[in-house]
Amino acid sequence: MKKLIVPVVLAGFILGLMAVPGTAQDQKPAPQKQATTRIIIPKEVRDTLNAGLAAKQGRQDIPFSIFNSTFLPAQQAFYMVFFLKFKNADLGFAPAPPSPVADAAAASAKVRAVFDVFLDFHKVTNGVAGPTLREIYVPVTEEQEATGFDPAKEEWYSIGYSLLPGDYLVGIAASTHDLKKIGTQYFEFSLPDPTKLVNALDTTPVFFVKDLKNVGQVEQQPKLHRAIFRYSVLEIVPNIDCVFTAGDSLDVFFTILGAKQSADGKSSIEVVYDVMKGQEPAIKFQPAMYEAPLVSHPLPLKQTVQIKKGDQVTTEVRDLAPGAYTLHLKITDKLATPPVSCTKQVDFTVK
Repeated sequence: MKKLIVPVVLAGFILGLMAVPGTAQDQKPAPQKQATTRIIIPKEVRDTLNAGLAAKQGRQDIPFSIFNSTFLPAQQAFYMVFFLKFKNADLGFAPAPPSPVADAAAASAKVRAVFDVFLDFHKVTNGVAGPTLREIYVPVTEEQEATGFDPAKEEWYSIGYSLLPGDYLVGIAASTHDLKKIGTQYFEFSLPDPTKLVNALDTTPVFFVKDLKNVGQVEQQPKLHRAIFRYSVLEIVPNIDCVFTAGDSLDVFFTILGAKQSADGKSSIEVVYDVMKGQEPAIKFQPAMYEAPLVSHPLPLKQTVQIKKGDQVTTEVRDLAPGAYTLHLKITDKLATPPVSCTKQVDFTVK
C-alpha cells in the first residue's frame, strides 16, 4: 500500500525539481534518418500526420486511441500527460532473446515489442492549428513476461511533455522501425494561464491515485510508460477507470491554481469534500486545510450510518455500499479578500 507524500513536501521538491523535457532541438533523430539531415519526424510519418491534421482523422495501420489526459505544474509551464490504449497484437510482440545471465534456466521468458512514437505539437489560434511548434521522437522497447501474455489484451500507456499555457493540437504517431505501418491520432487540449486568475481559483484535473512512489530521478527525455505515468521524481499509478472496492480510499491528487500566499510563502486553502449518491449525501468529510497548492489526500470510503432500535439511536461506521457516486470539492482561498472559491466534481463507482 502506498504512503502519500505530505502535500507541503510535494510542493517543495516537485515544483523545485520538475525538469522540462528537451525541445525538438534536444531530441535525437530516428535511427533510419541519421545519415543526412537532423530530422526528428521522418518524412513518411510527417506526411501521414499532415494528411489527417485538418480533419483530425487518424490512420489505423497501428490502431490506438488517446482516451484521456491530465496536466500538472512544471515550473512556469505545465506537464501534459496523454493516456493511450494499444492492443498487444497490434504492437508486434515477439519472443525476446534470452538475457545473458549466469543461470539461464532461471531466466523467465519474455516477449518484446520495438516501435517508435512521434509527437507533433501545434499551437491553435482561433480554432486553426498553426505550423509545428515541437516535434518529439520516442523510441520504445516494451517487454512483458511471456507467461500470461495475452495478444488480445488492450493495455494503456502514458507519455508526457512540458508546455506553456495555451491552446494546442497534438498529432501522435506510432510506427514500425521500417515505417511500413504508421498509425496516427489527434488530440486538442488547453493549458490554463494562472497569471490570468485574478481573485479566482481553478485546479488541474482532479484524479485518483492507486500508487505513488519516489523513484529518485527526474526523467530527462519523454518516454512511453505502461500502466503508470511519470511526474518529476514521482512514479504514479492513477485509478484510470475510477472504480473502487469496499475498504478503499479516494486518494485525490491535484494542484490548486490562483491561491494567494502570505509573506512567508504559505497559502491558506480550505477544501470541503463530500460524496454524493445522486442528490443524496453519502459521506461528509471534515474540511481540510492546506498551506501549499499541491494536494495529495486520502479520503476513506467509510459511511457513518444511524441505526434506530425503538427509542435508541446508535451510529455505525460501514464501508460505502456498491453504486455510482460523485466526489464534490469546494475549494476556498482564505487569504483572498473577500475569500474566493471554486467547485469541482469527479464521478466514481464502488463495486
